[in-house]
Amino acid sequence: MRAVDAPDVVFALSRHGHRTVRCGGTGPPPPAPRDRLRYELGSASKPYTGLLLAHLVHLGAVHGTDPASSCLRPERGTTVGPRGPITLTHLVTHTSGLPPLPVDFYAQALPRWGTDPYAGYPSRRVVRAFLRSRPRHAPGTRWRYSNFGVAVLGHALAAATATPWEELVTGHVLRPLDLTGTGLRPAGPETDATGHRADGTTPTPPLRIGGFQAAGAVRATPHDLLTFLEAHLTPDGTPLAAALHEVRRPVLRRGFGHRHTHTLTWFRHPAADGGTMYFHSGATSGQTSFLGFRPDRGGALAAVCNRRHGSTNALIPTAYALLWDL
Repeated sequence: MRAVDAPDVVFALSRHGHRTVRCGGTGPPPPAPRDRLRYELGSASKPYTGLLLAHLVHLGAVHGTDPASSCLRPERGTTVGPRGPITLTHLVTHTSGLPPLPVDFYAQALPRWGTDPYAGYPSRRVVRAFLRSRPRHAPGTRWRYSNFGVAVLGHALAAATATPWEELVTGHVLRPLDLTGTGLRPAGPETDATGHRADGTTPTPPLRIGGFQAAGAVRATPHDLLTFLEAHLTPDGTPLAAALHEVRRPVLRRGFGHRHTHTLTWFRHPAADGGTMYFHSGATSGQTSFLGFRPDRGGALAAVCNRRHGSTNALIPTAYALLWDL
């Protein structure tokens, strides 16, 4: 808690089904207990989107090799440029060749960069920017982290299934895993943690994600985060067993010596004792999160705080070290 230094901090650990939750912080106690509030996950929402894709593939509703353009503009067929089509798998694995954000995103976002930069960029602009994009690199050849790409994936899945995004995620992921403390939009201070800027005292407004829902809209209680991670530890017997097994499978390697391994949704690192860590982190304008699990140790860790630390963020390395030492 001292290392993280935020108004509200929660570390939630599960070991072989036994949960330990610790709460603290530098601020006064919030209206509800800290471990009962929902925290903004930011990019740690992406494992939910990847799991949804894996489940829809298992159901036969889509295929990972489907071109995203054919989902979004079926009347025109697949848009195949000189570098080939961008598939759904390319989008979720950050190998689409798309930039982190659309080129025209920054002009509208800069005036409110520290509060809600995504709010003014709606779904139609995300889709339009994608259909007009000309990636620098051929899809599947390079890894480049892209909120833009995962946002496009969400719109492609919604279009392919003719189902609104919130309804799609709720019906196929949240409800089957009994994630009743998880949502995709703000619900108010009695339910949601209030974020703070890097100074730890200036409040930030609730996240409004615009057309980037699939890349960062999830907010959840620490207990729900453990439920989500425990399903990854013991997939069998859950309604999403096939998809949960699939998202643990390595699909690409990158970096010097190919030391960085990725699954469909998770970063995958070797631990010091020979085990394997799966994890993802995220941040919004006022909150930070870390999700991770280790099947070899039967353990899962969710860590959240309501402060955006920027480049000096202490939550993520602290939580990573705790998962490493599990």
